[in-house]
Amino acid sequence: MNIIVCVKQVPSSESKPKIARDGTTLDPSDISYAVNPYDEFGVEEALRIKERLGKGDITVISAGTLKAAEALRTSLAMGADRAILINDPIFEGSDSLGIAAILAAAIKTIPHDLIFFGKQAIDDDMGCVGIMVAELLRLPHVAVVNKLDISSDQKSAVVQRQIEGAHEIFETPLPAVLTCQKGLNEPRYPSLPGIMKAKSKPLAEINNDTLKLDPKTVGWAGKKVRLTKMALPSQKRTGKVMDGTSPEAVKKLVQLLKEEAKVL
Repeated sequence: MNIIVCVKQVPSSESKPKIARDGTTLDPSDISYAVNPYDEFGVEEALRIKERLGKGDITVISAGTLKAAEALRTSLAMGADRAILINDPIFEGSDSLGIAAILAAAIKTIPHDLIFFGKQAIDDDMGCVGIMVAELLRLPHVAVVNKLDISSDQKSAVVQRQIEGAHEIFETPLPAVLTCQKGLNEPRYPSLPGIMKAKSKPLAEINNDTLKLDPKTVGWAGKKVRLTKMALPSQKRTGKVMDGTSPEAVKKLVQLLKEEAKVL
């Protein structure tokens, strides 16, 4: 079974983001990066499928700058077989649809029976690239999957996803696109032997000379959605503690709730 996992390098959840002077990007000076956590579920599930079947081929793909190769190396250290970095100056500034077009063009060049995405990236939380890729490739897709069973003939899959108060179960033919949710599995940590092996595994870099996309449809030129402003959440005011149970204390509390908290 040929499995493709699309991964994204994102600011780690431990980083404290600062907005750059342009007001639309993050200041990269104090940010550490990691594989998008939801994408890790896809890498782990691909590895488990390969282990259950006793055979298979796992390719991880990322569209980004050379720095995104770090996320690919992490995926290779987890156990993926090969990696592809899609990097071209004309792709810079692509919105979700542009990224989906880039990934779809790359996936068309690779044999695939199953394609995994995380349900969303934790940096922009758009949650739409995987579904867009499925539509561009004319493949069935199921989003926010937390359970997966491949049929014995490897031609279909039964997937489950959680909804409010219930579970939905779907059967889909393969190839298909699935976006992964927490609960699907517990991603493994790269082992030391895995990290050493990753150094010798193939990591190819391709650009638009290979994909041959119209430059007007990707990058800044092809953007359909533009970020106009970025702002940090307003700081929460510190709480006040009221001592006592006297009528005066109750009166003061009611006054604060009306005049400061404005909840009464």
